[in-house]
Amino acid sequence: MPATARRWDIFCAVIDNFGDIGICWRLSRQLAAEQGIAVRLWVDDLASFNKICPQVDINQTQQNIAGVTITLWSDNTDWQANGIASVVVEALACNVPMPYQQLMAQQDVKPLWLNLEYLSAEAWVEGCHALPSPQPHLALDKYFFFPGFTAGTGGLLQEANVQQLGAQFLADASAQQQFWQQLGVDNHGYYQQKISLFAYDHPKIESLLACWQQPDINTLCLVPEGALANQLMQFYPQLKQHGELVINTLTLKVLPFMPQDDYDKLLFACDINFVRGEDSVIRAHWAAKPFIWQIYRQAEQAHLDKLQAFMQRYCEQMPEDVADNLQEFWLAWNTDSALGERWQKCSAKLAQIAEYNRYWRTALTANGDLASNLVHFVEKKFIMRRNFS
Repeated sequence: MPATARRWDIFCAVIDNFGDIGICWRLSRQLAAEQGIAVRLWVDDLASFNKICPQVDINQTQQNIAGVTITLWSDNTDWQANGIASVVVEALACNVPMPYQQLMAQQDVKPLWLNLEYLSAEAWVEGCHALPSPQPHLALDKYFFFPGFTAGTGGLLQEANVQQLGAQFLADASAQQQFWQQLGVDNHGYYQQKISLFAYDHPKIESLLACWQQPDINTLCLVPEGALANQLMQFYPQLKQHGELVINTLTLKVLPFMPQDDYDKLLFACDINFVRGEDSVIRAHWAAKPFIWQIYRQAEQAHLDKLQAFMQRYCEQMPEDVADNLQEFWLAWNTDSALGERWQKCSAKLAQIAEYNRYWRTALTANGDLASNLVHFVEKKFIMRRNFS
């Protein structure tokens, strides 16, 4: 790849729930650390960014963290003064500002413009992946790049050492002890079952909590701050007051937002992981523990089609009885359905789900990781340009 093609601008508009910036920050760090790319990450909301990366100074319009130049993007940005990168990525349905687009079109050597799409398991994604889209208002092409679960897509975000680091963490008792103490859990060995519960609110959540109060199993449920934590604190004023509540054999504990590396450790450390949106579900794949996905809600239940597409692909090689029980609970968790009986059926298969998830993780890793696949795509495009120029 030409040296000029190693300067990338990534644009991130923080919509809600921190998933957008979470994905963009992971991608930017990986491109800088593993690919030697000079990444400038444009973000329109530094306060939200600070939640998952405390090093971010919300008062600095430009700063460098982990080899990435982080720049505030606002209506007052002087795009002419900041210059144009040779590779431009608009992430997750945000739009590159029009003044920047106009500067792109004015370059003698046009930047390569990529639209990094949302994650989807739907069949049509493979047919649209890496296709160009001529822009009607400018002499530029934009290429669609789809993360996904097959070799015909861009793959998933996965750093080169994420599985190795997870295995090392699980093999190091002192590292785990230090991690739990950092979370304010001094007696983690007391709990036979540890659950991370990162989710949107659910009207039948109490029926699920009742299942986790079995007399012979001490359960720790860690709830990262957000919609569901707010719901539980409304139900239980003591939880809001103290951040922790014991209900029979169940201990609920609310966690503040965590740096991404610590959240990854949480997923490896827990026995069951409830995840929501896009960033956390991808990380749950690499932990390979049983996980329950709450997909981002859309109007008129449109998200359920995407959920069905993922479940069909994910469960394709899973034993039928395991798949049936898992999918029944997933559908209940993503609607307003009762949870108790469905969880009892699903939880009876947790050992088989964990075994299957290790196979699933290996299959996904074989597709390559998103950052590397992006770089390979860019390299091919620049080679083609050089050959035809």
